[in-house]
Amino acid sequence: MPKNEHHYNAEDIAVLEGLEPVRKRPGMYIGTTGIEGLHHLVWEIFDNGRDEAMGGFADHVEVALLPDNRIRVTDNGRGIPVDKHKKTKVSALETVMTTLHAGGKFGGEGYKISGGLHGVGASVVNALSKWARVEVHRDGGNYVQEYAKGKRKAAVKKTSASKLHGTIVTFEPDPDIFPIIEFEWKRITDHLRQQAYLVKGLRVTIIDAREYKGIISDEKVFYLSELNLEVPSITFYFEGGLKSLVRFYNEHLKPVHKTIFYIEKEKDGVWVEVALQYVDDISSREVAFANNIYNAEGGMHVTGFRTALTRILNDYGKKNNLIKDVDGTLTGDDVREGMTAVISVKLREIQFEGQTKAKLGSVEARGAVESMFGEAFASFLEENPDEARSILGKVLLALRARKAAKAAKDSVLRKGALEGLTLPGKLADCQTKSAEESELFIVEGESAGGSSKQGRDRRTQAILPLKGKILNVERARLDKMLASVEIKALVIALGTAIADTFEIAKLRYHKVIIATDADVDGAHIRTLLLTLFYRHFRPLVEAGHIFVAQPPLYKIQYGKEIGYAYTEDEKSGILKKLGVPEDEAREIGEEEEVEAVEGTVEDMAGEEVAQTAKKKKVHIQRYKGLGEMNPDELWETTMNPETRILKRVTVEDAQEADRTFDILMGTDVPSRKSFIQTNAKMANLDI
Repeated sequence: MPKNEHHYNAEDIAVLEGLEPVRKRPGMYIGTTGIEGLHHLVWEIFDNGRDEAMGGFADHVEVALLPDNRIRVTDNGRGIPVDKHKKTKVSALETVMTTLHAGGKFGGEGYKISGGLHGVGASVVNALSKWARVEVHRDGGNYVQEYAKGKRKAAVKKTSASKLHGTIVTFEPDPDIFPIIEFEWKRITDHLRQQAYLVKGLRVTIIDAREYKGIISDEKVFYLSELNLEVPSITFYFEGGLKSLVRFYNEHLKPVHKTIFYIEKEKDGVWVEVALQYVDDISSREVAFANNIYNAEGGMHVTGFRTALTRILNDYGKKNNLIKDVDGTLTGDDVREGMTAVISVKLREIQFEGQTKAKLGSVEARGAVESMFGEAFASFLEENPDEARSILGKVLLALRARKAAKAAKDSVLRKGALEGLTLPGKLADCQTKSAEESELFIVEGESAGGSSKQGRDRRTQAILPLKGKILNVERARLDKMLASVEIKALVIALGTAIADTFEIAKLRYHKVIIATDADVDGAHIRTLLLTLFYRHFRPLVEAGHIFVAQPPLYKIQYGKEIGYAYTEDEKSGILKKLGVPEDEAREIGEEEEVEAVEGTVEDMAGEEVAQTAKKKKVHIQRYKGLGEMNPDELWETTMNPETRILKRVTVEDAQEADRTFDILMGTDVPSRKSFIQTNAKMANLDI
């Protein structure tokens, strides 16, 4: 990015309106006051430092988590201007921090390219903070101002001389706004790692000093990393930019070609950066950014990229006689199979569709990406014939597999149509035709199927028993998947079809519930089903239709009283109420009888009752599977909407989920072994 040499001062700060609306309606500015919104405060202040780096004015941003829920963000950019603003008649620093829509990203020449929440970041964070402090180093001085709930505590003050340049923002979120203030280390490091990839040469340091017992003084040092505190810290620095990010995504996959395609170019005020590599996989990874903001739903830049990719590969294949007449033409799905691509554009004037910025709407991005990427990718294929043949071989395999899969899929769907959409014989369907109130329980084995069929509410609950473990679909093509009797039965039962004919509106059950046994085999079957849903029915996951049932681990009977424990802690808690000594309660495992102590104890509802002279036996049964429960028990504990526990399956981070599935369900055995060893302590094994 070319460095902007002009002066950055108060004239570059434009003012639009005041601050009060932010505290009244915080959701309008940060989306939510939950955990996502809390972390959005960090992103907003970090983005200001990152934008300085994008302009060529900074090369190091530090984010520190401090005691008392404070966050400290430091950058070595130009420093927020401190001279008096003509319109507000106060310091430009105070204007930026206390006035909504005031910043160098509106008017003036402060920034050519920026991300952030339309430039309102600093003032919004300040408004939603119980306390905030900004320290600016510029023009030979160190300037400081403090705030409370968005209002200044005093005027900007020069505290000392300084040869440094940059800005330090420290803030403490307001508990009146955020009900839970818990910053998550992994969420912060994952987000900032991604940002470091997007700005080549930017060093990002993250420090977790929340447990640090000493005193950290803002005046003592510019970067806290200079203090060498004995606290967790991590630094990201990627000279390769998007090439490094593609390498990271493909870490556990086998590349089809070694050289990662890369272009970085600017034309007519639009910067385009694309990195691409094909791997031996059937899934595609397409990640898009606009002004360093992640666009989960793509947008115009992705449309331009896809158009150019399909056209260039078809042209090259036909020109070099690699695509025969019998093959036909490569489609977008063919050329994206096994592809990992990151598309990043930077524009001065940027438009998003919707408040969440999930989709880029700037039309000029489409043409810029299509022309610049298309021209560069065509040259790459011509200059690297071996790599080009490997890529064409991969996409032609996808084309032929698509044709075979279409034939298999049409066969399945046609068969269903000829039989009047006959549902699988093993499916015990529900009576209601309303998808909104219908539930499908996918259960493991015939015994569980029998109990659940007897125990269910026949009006709203359907049962589909699976025989054994379904196919691992992580690397299986559609034709092989639909050859599986179990998967075919599930596809027909869901009613949505699959692949390019998938229609979520035709889903027959709005709750699809995976109910497997609480053992290793049950966990494996659950993982295989989740892989199937994530890879081939992802809209169902994203719409919140997929659930995991939570059957109890123990049945505890005390006289005529019966209770159920879903965890080891619950079991211990119930036994303690019943007067069983704590050390003895911890040792109890499978079917056993123990005696409760005499005297006054609590029943399972927590009410005090007097023990009879004759001690009562406490009977404990450990359930190994759903098939061990009788229909009444299964209904009461696992199927009754009034008493059951269901966990909704969600995807918080699509890229992280994708990499995890690659590791756990793919062919990279060393990576899977490393993952298991790293996370072994988190496992709760039933051995």
